[in-house]
Amino acid sequence: MSYEELTERVRGIIASNQHLPQEKVTAESTFQELGIDSLDGINILFAVESEFNINIPDDAAQNIRSVRDVVEGIAKLLNMGEGGQAAVQA
Repeated sequence: MSYEELTERVRGIIASNQHLPQEKVTAESTFQELGIDSLDGINILFAVESEFNINIPDDAAQNIRSVRDVVEGIAKLLNMGEGGQAAVQA
């Protein structure tokens, strides 16, 4: 899967989860700009983990503040293999 495809899937997950138009969710959007609070962020991460069959470590999840953070973290985890453990850096 290309980085662009991954970005589009993540944008779709976030838009669906938050009931937002997908065009409003860009790779550069921050959770704050999208009105996503900490509880919403947790729900998004659960949806992402389920969609990609990965496990985002709790300490890494605390550093996720934007759509780009989610995409980059997933890319790192997928590069380590399915369900791999890796630090997701902001």
